[in-house]
Amino acid sequence: MSSKIKILQVIPKLGYGGAETGCYDLAHYLPENGCKSYIITSGGELLKFVNKDKVKVIRLPVQSKNPIIMLFNAIIIFFIIWFLNISVVHARSRAPAWSCLLATKFTKSKFVTTFHGTYNFSNSLKKFYNSVMVRSDLVIGGSNFIFEHVYQNYGDFFENKKRKFLVIFRGINTDFFSQKKINQNKLQNLIKKWNIDKTKFIILLPGRLTPWKGQEVFIEALNILNQQSDVRPFFVIIAGSDQGRKVYSKRLESLVEKYKLNRNLIFVSQCKEMPIAYQISDVVVSSSIEPEAFGRVSVEAQSMEKPIVASNIGGSKETIINDKTGFLFEAGNAKALAEKLKETMNLGQMTLQSIGIEGRKNVLKKFDIDRMCFATFSEYKKLVE
Repeated sequence: MSSKIKILQVIPKLGYGGAETGCYDLAHYLPENGCKSYIITSGGELLKFVNKDKVKVIRLPVQSKNPIIMLFNAIIIFFIIWFLNISVVHARSRAPAWSCLLATKFTKSKFVTTFHGTYNFSNSLKKFYNSVMVRSDLVIGGSNFIFEHVYQNYGDFFENKKRKFLVIFRGINTDFFSQKKINQNKLQNLIKKWNIDKTKFIILLPGRLTPWKGQEVFIEALNILNQQSDVRPFFVIIAGSDQGRKVYSKRLESLVEKYKLNRNLIFVSQCKEMPIAYQISDVVVSSSIEPEAFGRVSVEAQSMEKPIVASNIGGSKETIINDKTGFLFEAGNAKALAEKLKETMNLGQMTLQSIGIEGRKNVLKKFDIDRMCFATFSEYKKLVE
């Protein structure tokens, strides 16, 4: 049966985000299991790493929310499905999902969607636009938090209808995020490039610069720590692009200057060697003030055997075993974050290593990319059969 299955994934751009890397990994998993794999996307940095012998890439402006372009995409996708005899179409974002919905209505191919995050429900028009993600044969949620979110807002779509909704936890490449794969020369070069004093306690906050990621709360917490005489010397790396949010990034820089943290903190706009960045750190922080759909930073940190301190909301509550693989603090509370960081800094090296080992075990057991791919592939087969 699997040899006859042809899977088409549609995603706006193939970048380095969680949805994008999941799409990329699944696309390469499918050919190894007898399927033909296709991706429709508008572009993205990951495209250059796609194995063209295994995965066929088709470029379309599926990132556009323009209704005319979305209709144009639907027509083209219809012909692609028909010509290639696609078995399952899997959309990973709302705009391309509308195009895929129209195309699959006429081709009778199975339609799958994945909720990669929560959506804004500010008005009825917005809710209707979002609803395309629950109009498929199979709806996948990346965490139990997403599952509850969807049922709360779209539960009526699953009443007496032939559509299925299940949770498939997102996964990461645990071979890539592994201490064993760290190149020591690259490690030393990055330490030198960032001018890091390894005698200090190194704190890493990864993630794009945007208000909901909580960088301001994090800096406020650092200021609280900095005013205490019994806190060991620390150095902070905030790693992430502002993606054009220049006003916000300037606000963060002003906050750092205001609290005189300049000598203890650096901003890194681009880091293509994230496993090395994790390896440099003593603790990793996820300070989001809005729920993470999955919390990829928390999982990557655990995979790299690093303690994680994260907000007690969203997906992080599911990926972290509190007080065993990491620590949860009250979201948006700078004082609570400062206290949790201080507790972590006071732990001995052996304890920190023990927490890291438990974190790695947790990820291998629940959040490895092969588990995600196998579960998704199994659902594709059920749909086709």
